[in-house]
Amino acid sequence: MFSFCKPVSSKKRFLPKRELDEKFSFTLFERAASIPKEEWKSVIKEDKIFLDPAFLDVLESGEHTKLMCRYVIVYFHGKACGVIYFQVVDFRAGTFGEILEGQTENNNSKRLKIFENYLGANKEEVLLRLFTCGNNLVSGEYGFVFDEIITDEVAHTLLLNIIDVVSKEDKLKGGLSAILIKDFHEPLKPEKLFEEEKYSRFSVEPNLIVDIPLGVNTINSYIELFSKKYRNRAKAIFKSFQGIETKYFTSDEINKNEKKIYALYEEIFEKAKFKLIKLPRNYFSLVKTIFGERFKVIGFLKDNELIAFGSIFLMPDNSVEAHYIGFKYDLNQQHNLYQNLLYTIISEAILELRSKVNLGRTAAEIKTTVGAKATDLACYLKPQNTISKIIQKPFIALLQPAEWVPRNPFKEETLTVKE
Repeated sequence: MFSFCKPVSSKKRFLPKRELDEKFSFTLFERAASIPKEEWKSVIKEDKIFLDPAFLDVLESGEHTKLMCRYVIVYFHGKACGVIYFQVVDFRAGTFGEILEGQTENNNSKRLKIFENYLGANKEEVLLRLFTCGNNLVSGEYGFVFDEIITDEVAHTLLLNIIDVVSKEDKLKGGLSAILIKDFHEPLKPEKLFEEEKYSRFSVEPNLIVDIPLGVNTINSYIELFSKKYRNRAKAIFKSFQGIETKYFTSDEINKNEKKIYALYEEIFEKAKFKLIKLPRNYFSLVKTIFGERFKVIGFLKDNELIAFGSIFLMPDNSVEAHYIGFKYDLNQQHNLYQNLLYTIISEAILELRSKVNLGRTAAEIKTTVGAKATDLACYLKPQNTISKIIQKPFIALLQPAEWVPRNPFKEETLTVKE
């Protein structure tokens, strides 16, 4: 379909409008600050908060994780018609030692066991560079957007070939690498296109989404729709929260409490089964500055001490997006901090007259007890060398959902929800 350009030297890779064929060209950028904002935003419109250049610029500022980013604008007859976002992350051997731990016990592969021993002896060595089309910090389809005039087949052909060119120019093809394209509610079409390029499609932990029923105007009217068992459970959760002050932080208050907020976020981060990218220390204040009232940080205080927080986005599609949270684990059981955070986020969506809440991944069973339903997500992975092929199966196994039991707290299976 296209006569795609070949990789070029590092000096030429950032030249403007590199020709793909007589219709399409692309420009590569390595900093969000370098992106032509008007062209980029003409494609993403207002729908994609997590592809806003100002937000992407914040992610580059993290001091904990070496995160390299690549930004592509695709042109059709010289006019911007698509954008593609890449994150490049280096993984140390120790990370994969944790992934493989216990998975070689019943495996007779001598090569795999030798490799596991190597990982244990070289924990600090950079072992794999993951080239991600999408955002590893948030769930959802934030890897690429194309104008409606571009068909899916053309868009995905452009995507795969640009991935190939850009990844090779980053010297990923010859190094230790894998390519990940994430997260999709429906398989990308045509599926044969991705199969031919040797991508493996797999499921990851689902998004948990709450649909706000029609007529609900408070959190109490929401839980009145629950069966007696779950209604009593919710009331007990609320009761355990007595004496805790809920506070919506202003920009100044976020700045003042930044260290405390970040310390609570770190408590959650350190317990994650797979630690990928750590936020910049001033992440919450920077995001608040960019998005203003569209981004809210809600603090929970006990005796004037911050013990938990949640953050949310008011999205352009009339939904609420749950973002990062943090809490003191030693107080979680006493005050049901996590579940009260979930109910607070749902309450905020109700008060803001929103139609749904995206609670994100993880803790799926708990989230279904507050009314969320699971929405499957698919990713695509392409290993680039022997080591990444060895890692592929345990890496995918780590990202796939663990077994869990979905709950339905509502009295009826079917509820009328807001449009």
